[in-house]
This record gives sequence, structure tokens and C-alpha cells, in this order.
Amino acid sequence: MSRPPRPTALLCALAATAALFPSATPARAAVSLTFGGCPASVPSPPAPDRVECGHLTVPLDRRHPSGPRIEIAVSRVPASGTPAERRGILLVNPGGPGGSGLPYAVTKRARLPASVRRSYDVIGFDPRGVGHSAPVDCGAMGGLFTTPGTDPVPVGPRAERAYLTAQRHLADDCATGAGTRLLPHLSTEQTAYDMDAIRAALGEPRMSFLGVSYGSYLGAAYTARFPHRVDRMVLDSVVGPWDWYDFDVIQSRALLRARDTFFSWTAAHADRFGLGDDTDAVRRSYLRARRGLTARPAGGLGPAEFDRTVYRALGRTERWTGLADGLRAYLMDGDVDGLRPASAFDSPESRNYEAANRIVKCADGPGPTPGEILADIRRLRGLDAQPVLTGLEATACAYWHHRSNRRTPLGGPAAPPVLLVASAHDPVTPIQGARELRKLLPDSRLVTLENDYSHGVFASRGNGCVDGTVAAYLVDGSVPATDVRCTGPGLPGAH
Repeated sequence: MSRPPRPTALLCALAATAALFPSATPARAAVSLTFGGCPASVPSPPAPDRVECGHLTVPLDRRHPSGPRIEIAVSRVPASGTPAERRGILLVNPGGPGGSGLPYAVTKRARLPASVRRSYDVIGFDPRGVGHSAPVDCGAMGGLFTTPGTDPVPVGPRAERAYLTAQRHLADDCATGAGTRLLPHLSTEQTAYDMDAIRAALGEPRMSFLGVSYGSYLGAAYTARFPHRVDRMVLDSVVGPWDWYDFDVIQSRALLRARDTFFSWTAAHADRFGLGDDTDAVRRSYLRARRGLTARPAGGLGPAEFDRTVYRALGRTERWTGLADGLRAYLMDGDVDGLRPASAFDSPESRNYEAANRIVKCADGPGPTPGEILADIRRLRGLDAQPVLTGLEATACAYWHHRSNRRTPLGGPAAPPVLLVASAHDPVTPIQGARELRKLLPDSRLVTLENDYSHGVFASRGNGCVDGTVAAYLVDGSVPATDVRCTGPGLPGAH
């Protein structure tokens, strides 16, 4: 890396929410939430549970509470237990930045232990800039949605210049699409204030929180501002307390290790996949597929789409079989269907996600210089000639139209005990992030799922040790005496 990781027209886009929620106005902030029906993006939970949705008006800029306002969309699935069992609210966030939390109250709650479902109203929300909360749109984003896309790994001076030009254009497109007045206010810290507004509007003196991936960073930001409002907090698959660009580079290195593991796993199942009987042979098959799609894109797939599929697959071992099958089908028959990204990359939801992702990352703190970007890409190529750079999202911050030198405060000495949860070999949020963040959260405990290679652990991997430890903490307040190590599943079989 170029440097060591460091600790860390108003809103034309609001019009997109008007069909579901009233337009944002400069009126006085709501003091309560009125719930009703939900938009179609929110699934219905199994009976007798129910989900309800509403909105809360908050200041665009917390420093100017009488200025322009935006609306935050909120969902709620009430606790299923008796009134005596109810503990309060559990706010949840699925990650990102850019992930929609409105449906997450339903989908994540369905996987929570029964004792947690009985104890908490599960509260989802779309963070500002996302979904139904003043969604942002950055337009073409420097050609990000062009299909097939150009090779995202620049090799040589001309390609490097083109790479940087695309990042500049992405920043310009966000300034045009979202508006420069909006860019500074879609930060994690401002979203933490929105979380507290939700808590207050629900009449709760304190709240509990479950944040996954980016949600862990958001939770740590909330504890920095409102430690006295935290009841119990679980941060799962933890983003470390680094600048976003530094985190992206750390993730890119971890993806190389995960891909090597995937190659070895595929070789161990040579009879099933036919991609080679040793790691080097599988690597050659992989590179042959990527080179083929680079030279001759097929069905709208080129190297950018290929890398997006690989990036997604490396994050969860249950997707490895699909990736290996997709490589085999392409190499044998030219069939690209198994290598397609899981969802339409140019859908409105994806466009909103990618726009919010960059805007939040660039609002949270300093960006890199162009020289640092090229130096790090060259270093990554020195580790492996064909790295996966899909997660280098904060590169656009080098050209951002709003520069922030202030880093997001995270954690602090006043924070109550927090439970950090991590997979030992998670390539998306490497475990070193949890170890670094815990230094900012006194009395926290780390629950590690050993011998596991996936992103997302609690109420996700089906591990009784992890789920039982976290449920006891959320329901009974049982803080483990020491860190907890749970036995993981190991690498999957080939199915």
C-alpha cells in the first residue's frame, strides 16, 4: 500500500420518493412515526407477523436544523413475544454503503433466533440517499454501467490514464446528478443522527443495533455520537476503522487470498469441475476464460462483468460451485450464462446503490491522490498479474467535488460493551478490521467463526455457537467473559 491504514437544486432526486412518501419540506421535524402500508420492495413476513412502514422528516444538515429537510423511510416488524418479553427496538442495517434497509427488517428478522424475534421490534430503514430516502442518481458514473465494460484492471500508461479519466468522469457525474449541495450531507455521521431521530420518534430512551458489513461502520459511528443511547450492539463482518480507500485496498489483497483458496478447492474437485487437478491448472483455466471475454465479449459480458461475478462469488462459499460451473461451461461450450452477474447491473436499484456507495465513501473522509491509486494498483498487480479490483470504489474520491479532511469518529471510551462478530477468512471485510475496531470499543468482545471463508455470520451461517452467543447477549445482556471462538464449517463440498 502507498501508506499505512489510518484510523479513522435542493435534491431533485427527492422526486423519486413522492409516489410513496410525501415530499420533503422545510416544515418542523416530526416527533413521532405514523406507520401504514409498505412499498412493493418490502416483502410480507409470515403470519401472524406483520410489517408496517412510515417516514420521518429530518434536517439535511444537522448543523442547520431549520434548513432543508429530507425524509427517511422506516419499516417495523413488531416483537412476537408477550409485552413482558419485549426489550425494545433492534435497528438493523444490511451494509453497503448503499444497501436498502427497508426490506431488511423482514428478511433478516426471519433468520434471527426466536428469542430475539420475541424480544425486539425489528426496525429497518433506508439510509439517506438510498431506496425511498431521497435516493441519489449519478447518471452514467463515468461509464460504469456501459455493457460490456472496459477492462477494470489497467495495464500500461495509456490504460492507467483511461482508468483515472473514468474516475474523474464518475465524480463529475455525481456532482451533476446528485448536486454538489447534497454531496457533503450523505455521510455516515449524518446517517447516525438519522438513526437517533428514529429512536426518539419511536419513544425509546435507548436502542439496540445489528449492523452487517458497512452496518458495522455505521454502528461504530453511532456509538461515537450517542454512547448513552446504545443498549446492545452487534457489529457483524466488521469494516475496520480506516479511510475508505485504504479499506478497499486491504479488501483487494484479501480477495487474492480467497481466490487462491477457490482455485485450490476447485482443483480438489477436479472430477466434478474439470478445470484442472492442481491450483496452477485451475488458475490457467480461469485466466483463459477472462482473456476470452476480454478479446471477444459475449452476450453483453466482458472483463468488467466477469470480475463482478467473481467478486460476488468469492464472498460466500456457497457460490463457489456456481462460479466453477460457469467457468467450465464457458470454456467448453462458450456458454456465458453461468458467469453473468446475479442481478441486472444497470437496474434502478443497482444504479442507486452504486451512486450512494461512492457518495457516502467520499463524504466520510479524505480520498486518495491519483498517484496513490496507480501505485496501489501496480502493487496489487505485483502480487498477482490479474487482481480483482471491483471493490476499489473510493478511487473516485480523488476527484470528488466536495473534499473532506475530517474523518468519521468511531467508537470511544464511553461505549458500552459491544459484540463484534467475524469470519476468520472473510475476504470482503477481513478479520483484521474487527481487531482494529475493538481497540476503539472498550470492553467489547470478538466472536470469531473459525475455519470459515464467507461474509456475514450471525443469523447467516447457521452456526449454533455464534447464534447462541449473540442471542444471549441481545436478549439477556450476557457479555462473554472473554473472546469466543466457534468451530466453523470449513470449505464446502462440491454439489
